[in-house]
Amino acid sequence: MAKKKRGGKKFGNLKGFSIQFLPYSEVRELNSDERIKKILGIIFGNNILILQGKLLPEEETRLIGDTMAMIGHVKNFKGIELAVISGNGKQGFFGKIGKSIANALSGGDLGAVTIIGPATIVKEIKRNPKKIELFLNQ
Repeated sequence: MAKKKRGGKKFGNLKGFSIQFLPYSEVRELNSDERIKKILGIIFGNNILILQGKLLPEEETRLIGDTMAMIGHVKNFKGIELAVISGNGKQGFFGKIGKSIANALSGGDLGAVTIIGPATIVKEIKRNPKKIELFLNQ
């Protein structure tokens, strides 16, 4: 049975972590380098990040590549787990136009959510139509 410690941040072998929500408005004006740097800063702080919207495909590729290059070079860093959850796409004609206009004005896909966490905390992220399952390492 896992040990519980009230007031502290330790449950069994799992050390403390936080879940941080980052609204798209905080990264909208940043260029790709600044956006990735901000995300990595949050992840290195032992946080699971919930980002409103999603990264550009090239930003996601670079984030994964950068973190893979850090494995073995940054103490206690084992990589990241990343998942993007977006709508099911079952919208009518006017719904699609409205969503396209909103995305164009905001500069990103606000119908999506990106979850990124350090692999030392997040074991796996499973997605299915009705729920998101976040499995943690112990």
